[in-house]
Amino acid sequence: MTTSVQERQTVAPALMHRELKQFTHHIALERGLAENTVSSYTIDLTRFIEFLQERNVKSFSEVISRHITDFLAMLADIGLGTSSRTRYLYSIRSLYRFLCNNQLSEHNPSELVDLPKTQRLLPEVLSYPQITKILEQPDTSRPDGLRNRALLEMLYACGLRASEACNLQQRDILWENEVIRVFGKGSKERIVPIGKTAMEWVSQYKRLARPLWIKDNSDTADTLFLNQRGKPLSRMSVWNIVHDSAVAAGIDEVHPHLFRHSFATHLLEGGANLRAVQEMLGHADIATTQIYTHIDREYIKEVHTSFHPRA
Repeated sequence: MTTSVQERQTVAPALMHRELKQFTHHIALERGLAENTVSSYTIDLTRFIEFLQERNVKSFSEVISRHITDFLAMLADIGLGTSSRTRYLYSIRSLYRFLCNNQLSEHNPSELVDLPKTQRLLPEVLSYPQITKILEQPDTSRPDGLRNRALLEMLYACGLRASEACNLQQRDILWENEVIRVFGKGSKERIVPIGKTAMEWVSQYKRLARPLWIKDNSDTADTLFLNQRGKPLSRMSVWNIVHDSAVAAGIDEVHPHLFRHSFATHLLEGGANLRAVQEMLGHADIATTQIYTHIDREYIKEVHTSFHPRA
């Protein structure tokens, strides 16, 4: 069930909630913006406050540009396009102009944040040792830690989007064949190998942790990854699990899509066929997958430089 703006505001820190209300009054009464526009600003900035709460930020004056870029990365990971993320950044910039003009903040961290770019960028990747370190962070003696380990293993083993991991059903794991059935964008189905290591962690989670949370009368009784209330994990929860595990490993700026980029790049570095990687990622156009070959070429050049006697 969708949480209303009013409900989300009630959990916001008092100071940020008060300053947000001052801002919305300003744009509604003094600038005369339309009701729908004010509502959009309110929704955008309330979500930003929720994100800041997750980072233990108590006031807008504590925010640095890194918080904003992380917020935009999270929005991209849960599927928001460039125009939507640009709107969020405009909302944040408008808020900070108001705060600075009214001496409620001494700095404007949004000035240092660039607008989301529309051109295709070379994806960042994690090294295999970095991936391994992140995977080892959850405390698997705890039920939630066991779930988090299984989730992280599957994200990397299968190159899943966060939304695909959230929607994965138990029946989608074909244990005998060591593959999973994934429903991606547009409900397009694809089959992806899972690998023994991820299968072992998922099996442990299913056996030892998931039964503690499952509700027999739930409409989502077959959903694989649950929270402690027996509900499917949200994309925000997946983002936080990845982010927090990476921070614990001493690695910054990690989000679920970075696992997906790393999955594809590591396959290509190991010699995988581009068409096969395209199928595993669920890309309709191989040109989408070819962004990873730039990294692969750099890897090939490095190997040649390191090992060819005439290099």
